Amino acid sequence: MSCRKYPELEGRVALVTGSSRGIGRAIAVRLAREGARVVVNCRSSTGAAEAVVREIEDAGGEARLCVFDIADAEAVKEGIEELVKELGAIHILVNNAGVTSDNLLLRMKEEEWEKVVKINLAGTFNCTKAVLRGMIKQRYGRIINITSVVGEMGNAGQANYAASKGGIIAFTKSVAREVASRNITVNAVSPGFITTDMTSSLPEDVKSKMLESIPMGRYGEPEEVAAVVAFLASDEASYITGEVIRINGGLYM
Repeated sequence: MSCRKYPELEGRVALVTGSSRGIGRAIAVRLAREGARVVVNCRSSTGAAEAVVREIEDAGGEARLCVFDIADAEAVKEGIEELVKELGAIHILVNNAGVTSDNLLLRMKEEEWEKVVKINLAGTFNCTKAVLRGMIKQRYGRIINITSVVGEMGNAGQANYAASKGGIIAFTKSVAREVASRNITVNAVSPGFITTDMTSSLPEDVKSKMLESIPMGRYGEPEEVAAVVAFLASDEASYITGEVIRINGGLYM
């Protein structure tokens, strides 16, 4: 694939969770463009994930599909063990997969809370723990966790989502301290409102209100998030760890 900015990513294995669409898809495509061997992960959207693999391969990149539920610790462990056997190592992990289940707190059911925290926060824990031993052994790793502006500033009706994404920030900083001496960096990327299927389906009045709160006056694009992830995965970011990089058009400063 042409137009490579970070040639050192050539041949490195990158696992991107939840990469069948949206931000995850953009990250997978960008890392493949940089020469990484990309593992496209999903839980159930296999058709969309296979389309991402074909997109990467058609552009001259290397990709494969790996299906597992990040909330299932045993499935994650087994899936990553198989990947390491097949591909030799995992050099880059992008914890992108996540869900929402919005409701005001007084109306929020326990299962709505537990589902979001289990997938978003526990899923990040499961995947990070499963790759970490190998990264420590090879004395190299890049872990990039996708959090959210909501995890920093909060949002009415999203107490579960905000808690899970805020937890990812604290998790990022703690793990970064644990593994920094092993040449492993752990950082978080915090997008604001990004153009995805979810935001595109919102009513026009809601979208207009959102835009009014963004100083730059526009939504971000998935490719803009992917560009920051590619930088954090590169050697140019080798002295950056435990950081939260915001991509939100000034929504939260």
